[in-house]
Amino acid sequence: MPNDSLSVEQVRDLRALAGAIIPASQTYNVPGADDERIFNDILRSLERDRDDVCRALAHLATFAGGAFADIEPERRAAVANAFRDVGGAPLAALVRVVLLCYYRDDRVMRSLGQEPRPPFPKGHVVEQGDWSLLDPVRARPPIYRPVDGRATKGGAG
Repeated sequence: MPNDSLSVEQVRDLRALAGAIIPASQTYNVPGADDERIFNDILRSLERDRDDVCRALAHLATFAGGAFADIEPERRAAVANAFRDVGGAPLAALVRVVLLCYYRDDRVMRSLGQEPRPPFPKGHVVEQGDWSLLDPVRARPPIYRPVDGRATKGGAG
């Protein structure tokens, strides 16, 4: 799939990294994130994260000492792990795009026992949790600067 802002090398590296982040699984009969359909969705979905993804891929190329897609699979895993350990906002943006696209693939949703459909209008049932876990957050003082000089607990000032 053509991409205006990623070079051919960056597209290859992104695809190799996506496959390292989520490899295919024969056990669960699901593709990896480097699958053609999923990867094309990733390229189409970069949008606001494009600059961060480009920065992450440049950093990855530094770790790899060249094109990540061209290194041996064993070394690729080691480089990907070292890259993950360094992390940072650009890598977080890249991983977020990969995960979002992966989990909207129909094959992946079926493997999770989910009906492959948008969440609305039918919605999805979400189990209720323990709302008391939010008590420490509710009890703390406001962490914002009130507009009119006074803060109200639990609301806008």
